[in-house]
Amino acid sequence: MPTEYELERERNIARNKALLEQLQLRQAVESLVPPKTKAKATAKSQQAKPVQSAKPKRPREEVAQGPTRQSARLRQGIDPNESPSKRKRREAELEERRAVEAEERMEAEERARLAKRARHTDLDLTTLAENEEEADIVALSTAFQHVSQNARQMKDEDAYQSEDEGEDDNLVAELREKLEDLKVRLQKISFFFGDKHGQLGIWDAQASPEEVADEDGDVAPADQEGGRYWRLQLHWPATSKSSISCVKIDPIDSHNVYTSSYDCTIRSLSFTSGVSREIFSIEDTLISSIDLTPTGHEMWISDALGGVWHRDLRQDKSTTIRYGLSDQKIGCISINPTRPNFLLTASNDRSLKIWDVRKLQTLSLDLSDQAPPTPPPSSPGNPFLAPVSVVNTEIDSDAVTEFVNSKRGKSCLRGEWRHDKSVSSAYWDPRGRSIVSTSYDDSLRLWEIEPAKFESSAPFPSSRPFTRIRHNCQTGKWLTILRAQWSPNPDVYPHFTIGNMEHSLDIYSCKGELITRLSDRSKISAVQAVTCSHPSILERAVSGNASGRCVLWAPFEDEDSS
Repeated sequence: MPTEYELERERNIARNKALLEQLQLRQAVESLVPPKTKAKATAKSQQAKPVQSAKPKRPREEVAQGPTRQSARLRQGIDPNESPSKRKRREAELEERRAVEAEERMEAEERARLAKRARHTDLDLTTLAENEEEADIVALSTAFQHVSQNARQMKDEDAYQSEDEGEDDNLVAELREKLEDLKVRLQKISFFFGDKHGQLGIWDAQASPEEVADEDGDVAPADQEGGRYWRLQLHWPATSKSSISCVKIDPIDSHNVYTSSYDCTIRSLSFTSGVSREIFSIEDTLISSIDLTPTGHEMWISDALGGVWHRDLRQDKSTTIRYGLSDQKIGCISINPTRPNFLLTASNDRSLKIWDVRKLQTLSLDLSDQAPPTPPPSSPGNPFLAPVSVVNTEIDSDAVTEFVNSKRGKSCLRGEWRHDKSVSSAYWDPRGRSIVSTSYDDSLRLWEIEPAKFESSAPFPSSRPFTRIRHNCQTGKWLTILRAQWSPNPDVYPHFTIGNMEHSLDIYSCKGELITRLSDRSKISAVQAVTCSHPSILERAVSGNASGRCVLWAPFEDEDSS
């Protein structure tokens, strides 16, 4: 039964409704309709709305459910109800397995670390040619049995020296006649070249190439490049860290080859014994150049920190002396072939200098009483031994400068010539009288020193070069710097070779005259950055580019082996 309050409420609603109808306020009347009536009116109004076009609904994408979370024990397949004894046995096996894996991982890391270290022990041909077949190694040894053992005889200092300019012109004309028609040829000559991964390449240009049959048994025609080559991994690791910076043939024993590398070592490879041994090693200092005295007993070495090292090859490698001759890199060093007491250095400090090593060696006498260093212990059977320290005596640049400026060292620095930019190379000619330098100022310079000047203790007169040749030396970052290399042949008029940025090989006389410019657009499409000449045959020159290709230049009609 409704309460009095509810009855009073309904009466009030009825009165208000009647009042609003009298005022014709229909919407207000509808608002007073009980909830059920309002719901019906709303539904009716919704049905009265215009029909809109129905758009297809995009199906709801199903979200892939992730894997059900599990405990580590279930993921490893461990029984959650295993007994304590079984769990203890399982944990012991797991610990043993982890210990074995850790040991194997450490051994692998140690092998990888040792593989990246320089090799300092003696190595035989089998180790050096680890990627060559045994038959190839035998062929290499056989090929070197036919290499001449004759020592190169230096020419007298007065050779090809005449006051008659007409005689020089005739000699240059004779050279031009013999050299201007050289072509890319293959002859019976062996070449040595070092690459950027520590390998020494050996090319026998006239050897018959090995014929290899394909799957059908057919043999492809011989490669037009011809010859036969070998690769010996002298320096390790086989990366750019072991790039070979210099290759020298022993002036007395042509079966012995010296190589320097960015791994901070110098090795000697003897084809007579088939053994490569380390003769010099330093730490964290790049070796830029090496040269040997005419006797082959002494070696001078330049480094990237401005120092030069003297190494007597008849003594232990620990008895080495270093002289700080510059505060910047010395990129090239050259020993006078007729007067080995005169040392030529080319430096990034823009200077070319001539030193009297007899005076330099007196500077080291005060320190000669130091005891030689003790080599570190080695492990038996390990070919990657730690290097033995080679610094017996070291004289820094301040001590050298003080000595040069003193009365006692007055004639130590015999000559100095400044360049506009860094001096990339400088070499004595076979007579020991002329000097050719290359510089980043795009110039070749030639000097000539009279024999009487060597006999005097006075410094050489500071004069300009008698010839300066414009030559593009901007090799950039990825190309070996251009170096003017004298022909080592003492029986011909002095001349030198140098690469050209136009992909040619240029040959100049000692007077700076261009003898010829060798090129072959059909076969050569790169800068011939490195060059050399045969030590006894005039009509032979070699050049190589940065991609690893080496070519021999010889007369086209010459079919004789040499």
